[in-house]
Parts: sequence; C-alpha cells; structure tokens
Amino acid sequence: MRNLNQVEATERARLLDVTGYDIRLDLSTAVQAGGRTFRSVTEIRFRCAEPGASTFIETAAESVRSATLNGTPLDLTGWSAEKGLDLPDLRAENTLVVDADFGYSSSGQGLHRTVDPVDGETYLYSQFETADAQKVFACFDQPDLKSVYTWHATVPDHWRVVSNMPVEREEPAGEGLKTVHFAESARMSTYITALCAGPYHEVRRTHDGIDLGYFCRASMAEHLDADDLNLITTQGFDFFHEKFGVRYPLPKYDQLWVPDFNAGAMENFGCVTHAESHYIFRSQVTDFEYEQRANTILHELAHMWFGDLVTMRWWNDLWLNESFAEWASHWCNTHATRFSDAWTTFLSIRKNWGYRQDQLSSTHPVYCEMPDLEAVEVNFDGITYAKGASVLKQLVAYVGEEPFLAGLRAYFGKHAWGNATFDDLLSELEAASGRELRKFAAQWLETAQVNTLRPEVEIDGDGNYQRVVVRQEAPAEHPTLRTHRIGVGLYDLTDGRLARRERIEVDVTGETTELSALHGKRAADVLLLNDEDLTYAKLRLDARSMATVVQHIAGLDSSLSRALCWAAAWDMTRDAELAGRDYVALVLAGLPAETDINLVTATARQAATTLTVYVDPEWAPTGWAELARTARTALAATEPGSGFQLAWARTYASAARSAEDLAILRGWLNGGDVPAGLTVDTELRWSVLQSLVANGAAGAAEIDAELANDRTASGEREAAYARALIPTAENKAAVWAELTGPEQLPNWRQRALLQGFSHPTQVDLVAPYRDRYFAAVGDVWASRDSEPAQEFALLAYPSYLVDEDTVAATDAFLAAEGHPASLRRLVAEGRDGVVRALKARARDARSA
Repeated sequence: MRNLNQVEATERARLLDVTGYDIRLDLSTAVQAGGRTFRSVTEIRFRCAEPGASTFIETAAESVRSATLNGTPLDLTGWSAEKGLDLPDLRAENTLVVDADFGYSSSGQGLHRTVDPVDGETYLYSQFETADAQKVFACFDQPDLKSVYTWHATVPDHWRVVSNMPVEREEPAGEGLKTVHFAESARMSTYITALCAGPYHEVRRTHDGIDLGYFCRASMAEHLDADDLNLITTQGFDFFHEKFGVRYPLPKYDQLWVPDFNAGAMENFGCVTHAESHYIFRSQVTDFEYEQRANTILHELAHMWFGDLVTMRWWNDLWLNESFAEWASHWCNTHATRFSDAWTTFLSIRKNWGYRQDQLSSTHPVYCEMPDLEAVEVNFDGITYAKGASVLKQLVAYVGEEPFLAGLRAYFGKHAWGNATFDDLLSELEAASGRELRKFAAQWLETAQVNTLRPEVEIDGDGNYQRVVVRQEAPAEHPTLRTHRIGVGLYDLTDGRLARRERIEVDVTGETTELSALHGKRAADVLLLNDEDLTYAKLRLDARSMATVVQHIAGLDSSLSRALCWAAAWDMTRDAELAGRDYVALVLAGLPAETDINLVTATARQAATTLTVYVDPEWAPTGWAELARTARTALAATEPGSGFQLAWARTYASAARSAEDLAILRGWLNGGDVPAGLTVDTELRWSVLQSLVANGAAGAAEIDAELANDRTASGEREAAYARALIPTAENKAAVWAELTGPEQLPNWRQRALLQGFSHPTQVDLVAPYRDRYFAAVGDVWASRDSEPAQEFALLAYPSYLVDEDTVAATDAFLAAEGHPASLRRLVAEGRDGVVRALKARARDARSA
C-alpha cells in the first residue's frame, strides 16, 4: 500500500471534497475452495477545487479490472498496489468507478477471513486503521477526506452482514446467495467505515432509543454474556450523554467480538469490533478481566464522539483520539459502573505501560509530527495512550471538571462531522475555563521522558519534620523539569493500619520544592508523594516510609495509595535502585494480603518479570521457588471459588519449577489434589499444561489429548503455544523455520509461536537464535503486513539473552544501512530492555 505522507495528504484535502462512495462487494468467494480474492466495485463522487488538476486514489488491490473517470477509461499501466491510481485532468464534479479484485487477509488488516474449526463456517471482519480501507475498496484513504458511504454485499444467504448503518433491504442474488443493501451512512473518515459478514450469533437490545447489537461466532454463542455487555454499554451511554451534552448520532450501535483480532478493539462508527480472545470468557475469570473488558467497551464508546463525530485532521493528533478515550473510559468506569476503583487500575496497568515506553530510546513527545503512515503505525504505544491520558487527567484537574466539560461540549458543537486539531480543543477549554493553557500544553505535550519526584526528609529530635523537600529529576538527554500539581499524604501506623492523617496539595516546580506546610508537624510513618495520583511522574519513598511500606503495605486503606507504593517499588527495581530479590521479597510479604484484584494480577506479573530479567540468574531459581511457595499458600488461604484464588492459581502454575510443584500441577489436570473451590476449567487447564510442557514434564501427546477435548479456535491457539514451548532443539528449529518461512502465517498462529518460542527455563536452548534473529528480521519485515512484521520484530528479539553480546549484536544491526526507520526503532527498544536488565542484575548481584 502507498505510504502516504502528510504533505501529499494536505494538498489532496485542499483540492478535493468527496461527496459519496457506493461500494459493492461480492463476498461469495469467501466460502469457495481456493477463493483468495473478492470483487469490489466502487463508485466515488468528488469535487475538485481546481479543474484540470490531477491527484491519485489508493487502490491496494490484487488486480484492477477497469477504472473509468467521468466515463473515460483510465490507463492502468501505472497502477500498483503500492502507488494507487493516478487521476488526471479532473473536472469540478467527478465520478470515478473502480472495478478490482482484492485479497482476503489473514493478518487482521483489510478484510480478515477466519474459518471456525468447530463448524467450518467462515467469518469476515474489516480493520482499516491506519489506512487499510484501500485493501477493500478504492478510496482517498486519509482522515480529513470524510464522506458518506453506501455498502452492498453479496454473501451466502445464511450470513449476517453488519456495517456502520442499518440494513435497508436484502434481495436474492442467485442460488444460495443474497445481496444486503445498507442505508447511506453518516459522514465519516475511511478508517472508521466497516463491514463484517458471516453466520454471526446476534443478540439485540434497545436503550434510550438506540438499537443495540451484540455479535460473536455461532460456536461461541454460549459464552456471549450479553447481559453484562449490555449493562456496561448502557451505563456508558447514559453517562456520556449526560456529560458530553451531545447524543450519540447514529440509529444503532453494534459490537462484534471477532476472532484473530490484533488489538483490543476498534472504534468503527456504530460497528465496533472487539478481540474475542480477550473479552469472550469461556472459563472462570477474575474481576481483573471483567474490568479490562468494561474499560475497552467504554473506550470505544467514547470514540463515537471523540474520533468519529469529530476526527483528527491528520495523524499528528492520533494521541488525542486515543488519550481522550483512555481517560474517558476510566472516568466513566469510576462513576458509572461497579468498577469504582478504575483509577487504581489505570495506574497499575496503563500508566506503568506509559512509564516504560517513555523511558525507551524511542521516546517521543505526546504530540509529535507524523511525516507519513509508516511513522504512525509504530506510534500506537504507551505514550500515545497512557501518558496522553495522564496529561488529560491532569488537565481536567487543572481547569476543573465542569469547565473542561463545557469546553468539550463547545468543541463537539463547533466541529461535529468535521475534522479538528488539539489547538481547536485547547481554544475551547481556554474560553470555558478562563485559563491560559498553551504553556501547560507545551511543557507536557511537546517534551519527552518522565520526571522522578524524590522526597528529602529531615526529622528533629522531637519526631517532627524539620525540613521536607521534593527533588525533581530528569534524565540528562531529556532535561525538562515540569510543573506538577501533587497531593502529599501523611499516613500514621496504628495496629497494623496506615491511616491518612492529612493531605496537602502543592505545585512542584524546578529542581527542588520545599514543603514548608509540613515544617514542625509530627513525622508520619509514610510520607506519600503524588497522593491520589494527580501527576505523571515516577515516585520515590524516603527511608522511613520505605521501611514502613515493606512491612505494612497492605495496611493502606486506599487501593490507589497501595498502587502508588507498589509502583514506586517497581520503578526502583527497574531503575536498579532496589535489588530485584528485595522487590520479590516485598511482593511475597505484602501481596497475599492485597484486596484489589488488579493489583494482585499486575504485581504478580511484575514479580515474574523481575525473576526473568532483573535478578542475578544464580539467585533466580530460589526466587521462583519462593514465589511458587507463596502462591500455593495464598491459593489455599483465599476464599474458595473467588477471583483471588484463581489469580494465585495462575501465579502458581507459571512459577512452578520443582518436581514437587510440577507433580501437583499434573494432579490438577487429572482431578487430584485440587484446592477446594478451584475450578480447573478449560483455560486454566491449558495454562497448567503449558507450564508442564515448558518444564519438560509433558509433551506432544498430552497437548494432542487436550486439543481433542477443545477442538475450537481458542484450543488451536493454545495448542500452538504449547507446542512451541516443547524444550527440544528440534522443536525450536521447526518453530523458527515456520516463523521465518516464505508464507505469512495467520496472525493467531504467528503470535502463539512467538510467545511460546522462548521461556525463562529455556535460555540456553534458544541462545543460537540471537544471530538468526538479526539475519532474518529484515526479510520478515519486508515480506509481512505491518502488524505481523512489528510483532515479529518485538517478540522474536533475543531479550532472553541478557548479556553484552546481545547489545553488541544489536549495535551491529543498527549500524548497518538500509533498515527502515520503524524497524530500527523496534530493535533499538529491544536493546534498551537488555541494557536496563544488565544494570538491574548487577545491582541485584551486589545485594547477595
């Protein structure tokens, strides 16, 4: 496809006004043996501001049968999928008809096709962001050339077809076929148009005059808990209608949970697609999973206003689309659903992602120029989502929620159905709040990296604060010191509980800020900076506070306060200020008493990461054994059948290394010695089996037997992951050959193989693939669609080999010429992880 750049897009938007698309797809080939392509006939009507000018239209087809512009056939000799079609000598009013054959996708980009192994049925869904609409129909594929769309799809007559608008009519189209015609759509960008087709299971509801649809594959119908999905969706509609002051503008809102989806979800206008593998639960899950699903539902719903109704002009403001939806989903979850501690989850899950991304060599400002589409595609990252949302959260606190919403309503009213920029939003917020916001925006959005806030505390002989200073630090390569509005909490320890005595709010500016309001006050057992998590910064605890937290972290009543302490310890570990084994000790001591399931889940994962990459490898087996022991004890002590029991069971399964622990896991599979209340259902069985396989305690025969009992798409994915884990040189060679072979794998299979290729117990086994990665990654990048190419570059990187040889091999690759900038960025990010791990391991070894 064409790598459209911003200059080209700006000029084309100046020249054209696209008044309508009529798109006719023949999808009957989807169920035919050998059916690789589908026919797409598109009629595009558009105006040109300068008659006689020329332009181009993206058409990433397999072949073009014909193209006529204003009744005159176009010369197709210059067409290619990478270049598109040239359109010469335009009139004031133009009609273009393009008849082409496009390929079905297996990468989750364009029109993705999946065959369900349960019943052999075929399912299609579209995914067009960033610019993959051109893989389904000829179009001017950029966000500011909005238009209206009329879809027609010929499909098997037992299929359902879903698009942005309701079905207008259906008519027979030959034996066993029908053509589904849709109403003309509202005005929207190409990347949020959509068409999904297949024998989808459908549940319909209505709410507040809106027709709501919930869809999944027929074989997953029993797992579609439509009542809960509908509850979250309707709570979101009621909340956003009240707060935004603008009603959802379409007559219906459909959500489809589709297979093989690359991301979490996509905000197609009125036709949202979600990842089935993440959000349709075949087995028992915890409230962690339910809250993640609720957050995603609300994230996409927020996009209906911010992104779909009002859309960014160019991808420079991608951050604003995603950051707003990220902020709004947690805001709504907190106030409108049962997940009232959603800001704790934001800190422990999403914000930690932003902190990690912001400390890589590839860090960038929240707002940055996007010269072309290739630059955009690697920018769906923790800065775009989590850091941007953190800045918006701080902006809301800075101007006040009501002025913020007033500005937002004015923004929606002024720019509805059009395109806008962050500057447009800022103007409305300034008008509503009376505050000057340009300096705030420049400081937070146009600079990179994260500050660290470190308390320096002096206590006098009477136990009172003599002096408290907040020291703000910034890395040398990004020296910006920002203004932070923070809370400072004073917590006193009584009978094992840490109660907040007092909280003050202050502005931290420059290198040091003295907290004079604390002078003479009785010293707290814990002094917590950024209490209530108002700003975006890494935190440190003073020695007195750290000693208290190590012993009594569970004594903090607020989950958000505990999350801040957990996050501070995690950051200290990653920054080699706290030995990895000491972090693990903190987890083992404090986590069993943790009462927030999101903190249990996130922190247990961080402990596993610490044992994998941040501790001295000589000590790691001891750490794994202690984690397994603690998980097994917590598992027995938690409420039978609870989400906490399941969370600790998962941790135990992943930490098990010893013969005794592996024997217990094998017993779970056979129904023996299962803790009371624990249901070893389908998903947990796979997790247990995968742990056994990785440790050489089970093999292909057991995998085949498990798959025989779970012959589903999910079962095939889990089995592929398990097989990739088999710890033999022959198996790793076969997996690598498949990953790097000439055929692009279906995205679910590539992901499973990449995830299973390496394991903490198999470092020596996969060591030979360091050099093979650098030899292969360029060819894989060039021969794959962007999503699987990025996934290979990230997941196949030899991060499991934490040594100077990996750094040197990476440096040699980066020093070579000819590698695309996006690939170089991802490989350099892998190097960053190894360098950080080397420092952390050295720190841990010194503590032995």
